[in-house]
Amino acid sequence: MDNNKVLFEVRDQIGYLTINRPDVLNVFDYPTLLSLEEKLEDIQFSSEVRVVIITGAGEKAFSAGADLKERTTLSASETRRNVKKIRGVFDKIANLPQPTIAAVNGYAFGGGFELILACDLKIAAKDARMGLTEVQWGIIPGAGGTQRLPRLIGETKAKKLIFTAEKISADEAYCLGILTKVVDKKLLMSECEDLAKKILNNAPIALKQAKYAINYGLSTDIQTGLAIESKAYEITIPTKDRLEALKAFNEKRKPNFKGE
Repeated sequence: MDNNKVLFEVRDQIGYLTINRPDVLNVFDYPTLLSLEEKLEDIQFSSEVRVVIITGAGEKAFSAGADLKERTTLSASETRRNVKKIRGVFDKIANLPQPTIAAVNGYAFGGGFELILACDLKIAAKDARMGLTEVQWGIIPGAGGTQRLPRLIGETKAKKLIFTAEKISADEAYCLGILTKVVDKKLLMSECEDLAKKILNNAPIALKQAKYAINYGLSTDIQTGLAIESKAYEITIPTKDRLEALKAFNEKRKPNFKGE
């Protein structure tokens, strides 16, 4: 496995995950997916990583999606393998216990756009363009796009984007409710880091339980969702962090959360 296809480092409790194939617009071939999956398994169980920022290497692309050159060499069964793998890997991203931020630095088409959709928060450079372009290649979004996009922006708007394979600007994506924020490209990473630091001010266990309640509650009816919320809340009650927050409030100081 070529571990240089996906880079990962941790600085000040922020994990930086970078798709590192800038010469081919950070497209996903099978080895890249395997490397990404390996990194995600490490992140999932890390107490050191409290927020994850995901981006693409270089100046042009976040990710242009599947590696179509690789796809031309694959059999039907190998293609099914790749689609199953990218769907599974993006599910792992969506289900990471830590909050995730997509730093969209350029083109994000097909699977690249689906990677954005799998992240919790999304900040894009003003010149970024994105879209679910699969139908123009005779396929459909296969890594969650047909499910996550309608849940995010509504059925009709999602169908238009998917049926037309339209490529939209960052500003259009923001207006549709896909992006959290649009910024000048030179400010992209600092904006993502500022957002990550705001998240880091809060209790790690509470953040994980809030994400869990939102993610799983959205997939069910509201009564079941409220029950999920109640169980998630219960987990926070016996934590040292909750008691530390109350103590810090009484002492008029910033709490020192330890994820315990």
